[in-house]
Amino acid sequence: MAHRRTIHEHHFGWDNSLAPAVTIAPGESLEFEVTDAAGGQLSQISTVDDVGRLDFARVNPVAGPVYVDGAEPGDILKVTVLSFAPSGWGWTANIPGFGLLAEEFKEPALHLWRYDDRTLAPCAFGSRARVPLKPFAGTIGVAPTEPGCHSIVPPRRVGGNMDLRDIASGSELQLPVEVAGALFSVGDTHAAQGDGEVCGTALESPMRVALQFDLVKQAPLAFPRLITPGPVTRHLDERGYQVTTGIGPDLMEAARAAVRSAIDWLTREHRMPAIDAYMLCSVCGDLRISEIVDIPNWTVSFYFPRIVLE
Repeated sequence: MAHRRTIHEHHFGWDNSLAPAVTIAPGESLEFEVTDAAGGQLSQISTVDDVGRLDFARVNPVAGPVYVDGAEPGDILKVTVLSFAPSGWGWTANIPGFGLLAEEFKEPALHLWRYDDRTLAPCAFGSRARVPLKPFAGTIGVAPTEPGCHSIVPPRRVGGNMDLRDIASGSELQLPVEVAGALFSVGDTHAAQGDGEVCGTALESPMRVALQFDLVKQAPLAFPRLITPGPVTRHLDERGYQVTTGIGPDLMEAARAAVRSAIDWLTREHRMPAIDAYMLCSVCGDLRISEIVDIPNWTVSFYFPRIVLE
């Protein structure tokens, strides 16, 4: 499919005063050249020392913005994911001060990945695991109505860094428009990620993304909504899961407990260093709220796919 053009322009904050890289009509498609979440600061020859030198002002760049002609506040911008063209390499890091267990994993760590960009065959995590791949865009959204430049790191009502792994090929994302033209941008592409992205990074990988844009006029939407084209977990279901839990009155603490138990299992049963287990959990394990009604304690589960280790 031919696209109108490829967007190479990037920016580092949500700002409704930014000049658009391109103006399109509803129904058109574009291709985006997306860099990795580190903004090119990490490469295929990086070492763990480079993690400690990251400039956070250059983290999470997004390609855009795109002005969609006719988009107005109160509309829905429909974004259909047409395809990904992955680069064949990526990285996962433990960044000090970031991640669900940041107080327990204080030292930087880095794992470099290489994968087949044509077949997307499961990718080796050293000699210990092989992770099935599923490219998606971790950051995808439109400009907020509030003036000024806003960080791309936290997600917002208008989308952004949602890290929702099912924004994959064939999915339709619906975004609430807050400013004229919507001012859409996309970035932070991942070759794989577990629900929760628990260490703070996934298989971060630069790639090209093709998207199509449409409008639904005056259909107020409180938060982003996603429609998937089919099953979303079957690629990891074949061998079942090792499930750990955390139970208590605080969802964050229960989530930490569930992930700690998964790391403990990987270190004891599979003799994996704890930091490697933590990063692997971020790339392929799923953190779920299993029960949130039985006052005063809630249950959080962590599903680790056994196929990764077989």
